[in-house]
Amino acid sequence: MSRAETTGAALTRRTVLTGTGAAVFALAACATSPSGGGAATTTGAAPPTGAPAAGAPLARTEDIPLGGGKIFPAAHVVVTQPAPAQFKAFSSTCTHMGCTVGQVADGTINCPCHGSRFSISDGSPTHGPAQQPLPPEQITVREDTITLA
Repeated sequence: MSRAETTGAALTRRTVLTGTGAAVFALAACATSPSGGGAATTTGAAPPTGAPAAGAPLARTEDIPLGGGKIFPAAHVVVTQPAPAQFKAFSSTCTHMGCTVGQVADGTINCPCHGSRFSISDGSPTHGPAQQPLPPEQITVREDTITLA
């Protein structure tokens, strides 16, 4: 085999290895961080595609059950009604490993991944493994319409 053929093969292997390394790095960047933030979240970032913008109607008050709530996946928000005409909003991203909460039932916001539960009143964890509360989100209730603030 000539030197040019060997060099060509080495470059091809190097290119493949470099490309593989870049792909592994890209995948690692998407993986769960040691801080437990499995889903990327950024404060002040533009809303995700399909998410209602600030000031856009999110729901009608009648859509939020008393003692329960509703999850809005596109907005990454869960809205609850812990007492009559009292509406609260929290991030729908579990503070344990970054999963999206999946249900609001029996006075708690429930994460399907590891069983964490959060109070519909203040977002505090009522059952672990999550140790941190769900961050509050700002909403405005005007007449019968709930909007993201």
